Amino acid sequence: MISQEEKLKKLKEDLVRYKAKLVEKTKNFHGVKHESSLSELRYSEVMVLRDIVRSLEQEIKQLQS
Repeated sequence: MISQEEKLKKLKEDLVRYKAKLVEKTKNFHGVKHESSLSELRYSEVMVLRDIVRSLEQEIKQLQS
């Protein structure tokens, strides 16, 4: 079983990695174009990354308090 400090460290590392991915994906994202499956896929990727970042931030906050 991993300690709370180790878990917190891993979560922070994951947060940095996923934030970087989110920045990269949103850099060239300009919204969903009508009937474009590629832009819908990109939108889905951005939304999933946002949710992952939000979840990691919440879990880090809970562990720190």
